[in-house]
Amino acid sequence: MIIHLLPALEDNYMYLLEDTATSQVAVVDPVDADKVIEKVKELNLKLTKVLTTHHHWDHAGGNADLLNKFKETKLEVFGGDERIAGLTKTVKHDDLIKLGNLEIRCIATPCHTSGHICYYVEKPGFNVDPCVFTGDTLFVGGCGKFFEGTADQMCDALINKLSKLPDKTKVYCGHEYTVGNLKFAKSVEPNNQSVINKLKWAEEQRSKKEPTIPSTIGEEKSYNPFMRVNEESIKKAANHFEMNSIMKNLRQMKNNFSLKIF
Repeated sequence: MIIHLLPALEDNYMYLLEDTATSQVAVVDPVDADKVIEKVKELNLKLTKVLTTHHHWDHAGGNADLLNKFKETKLEVFGGDERIAGLTKTVKHDDLIKLGNLEIRCIATPCHTSGHICYYVEKPGFNVDPCVFTGDTLFVGGCGKFFEGTADQMCDALINKLSKLPDKTKVYCGHEYTVGNLKFAKSVEPNNQSVINKLKWAEEQRSKKEPTIPSTIGEEKSYNPFMRVNEESIKKAANHFEMNSIMKNLRQMKNNFSLKIF
């Protein structure tokens, strides 16, 4: 299993998920179809699937173009929302998708949008670290805005679902928002050494124009305040003690911390 990172627009990430045994590949959240096609040809891979996390244009804007250019290969476009451009296969929580020898499990994470899906990937029987494509639900050090959902739903997504994945799971998110997210995390937990170390590293990466992706689920639980709502330091900072209220207040604090949509 190889993940090829494809930057797009100002700060988006698209991904090619490759099954090395069969050279089959799925693209995650293609906004730039031409860049995807160029990379697939360069690597001599066979594009068979599109995994769309949610319907926003900057994640699904290339779907229709890819379908048009891969008519003969019966390209499949997966997603959990009928609003997704070019959708051919609607999925729901716990649905399984096969890509060669890879198994892709759909994790429903409604909140940023009502039909948001994360994709958890394993290679059964092989010593390969799993990964999860989290779109705009979980970012490095942060989470997406609650455009179509509630704090309860984000708690379910982050705490009850994503945080239960193996700690070694690599996290591939939809945007390069890491530095801004960690600056907010530092304002919430100024003495959290994991936050301090990760922020320093992220700033160094971005100064070289290098990505900060991926993180891991284990790392996120050490520095991402939205994954740490049960920690006493987060409860104190949010001035709430019930998980859903903490999540709601943290998101409001983050909204006020920066005008940029993180």
